[in-house]
Amino acid sequence: MNRRRFLAAAGLAGASVLAGCGSVENQSTRSPPLVENRPDATYYPTHSEGMKMIGTNQAGEYMVGLTYSYPHRFWTVTGTDTEQVTIRDADSVHLMASVWDPETAMVLPVESGVSIAISADGETVAEKQPWPMVSQNMGFHYGDNYQLDGEGVYEITVRVEGMSERRLGSFEGKFGSAGELTTNFEFARSARDDIAYTEHPDKQGNRAAVGLTNMEMMPTSQVPAPEELPGELLGTKKGSDEVYAATWLSGTDFLDSGQSYLAVSVRTPYNRVPLPMMTLDGTVDVGGETAFDDGLSPAVHPDLGYHYGGVVEATGDPTVTVETVAPSQTSRHEGYETAFLATPTLEF
Repeated sequence: MNRRRFLAAAGLAGASVLAGCGSVENQSTRSPPLVENRPDATYYPTHSEGMKMIGTNQAGEYMVGLTYSYPHRFWTVTGTDTEQVTIRDADSVHLMASVWDPETAMVLPVESGVSIAISADGETVAEKQPWPMVSQNMGFHYGDNYQLDGEGVYEITVRVEGMSERRLGSFEGKFGSAGELTTNFEFARSARDDIAYTEHPDKQGNRAAVGLTNMEMMPTSQVPAPEELPGELLGTKKGSDEVYAATWLSGTDFLDSGQSYLAVSVRTPYNRVPLPMMTLDGTVDVGGETAFDDGLSPAVHPDLGYHYGGVVEATGDPTVTVETVAPSQTSRHEGYETAFLATPTLEF
């Protein structure tokens, strides 16, 4: 994906600035020192930031929500390596775009990408693609820090490309075309600086996570609990802190006679946020013979959520091996940047 830059946001409603942390204006361009000896796992971050709503609107078959917050650091992922993106002095905001299905309210990771064009007074301020990201309180979204040309009204155009992921069930035939919307955003430093900000000196570094923020106008990006997945649950296994839930389906509307479907749902611990952009291989043995040995394709289904799956030309009790060829290539907010980077092989 051509990952050009965009604006994204996230936060914890009702939080407050703690004494001794410096001014909120300074916090808009700085973050506390990172935790020393961070675990190779999900950990409680040094601080949390609130977010403000810009608005929601329909873009073709998609719904899109835009929010913003203070600029903050995050990490990009290439293979199993991460690289920190630091806050620049000129950064004005961190903006977030969330995409979901208007009928089921399921958040949709769109691997083909989202693009943003921002203009003011008829002049283009920026035209970029956001990074796909996971955050403890924001869940999955698209975002980046962004420099604006001062206070004023901006016009933001969001384009969501057609999904390349397999769409199953009632999603079949949907989301194949791009959608676009345009909205206005009035930026004022006083409004940004009024966003909640809190540090976590007593919790930072602990193996835990900040809870997902619930916003009235947008759904949260969670996959179903393992026991709520359709089909026969083959089990759950922990990889490099991420959780794999494997389920085996037969007799569903998207399968032919004699076929089964292996679905592997990979999520963060604590908050069940989906982890897109992984490369998984699967092997399925049924009745002592190999019935499937191939890559597991990214897919979305209203009841399965975002997952990795494959159609198996066999029915019966399976023995499944899942190999992680590459971990999730999504960028990470603080607290996730050291997790989900290994390549385990798991058996169900």
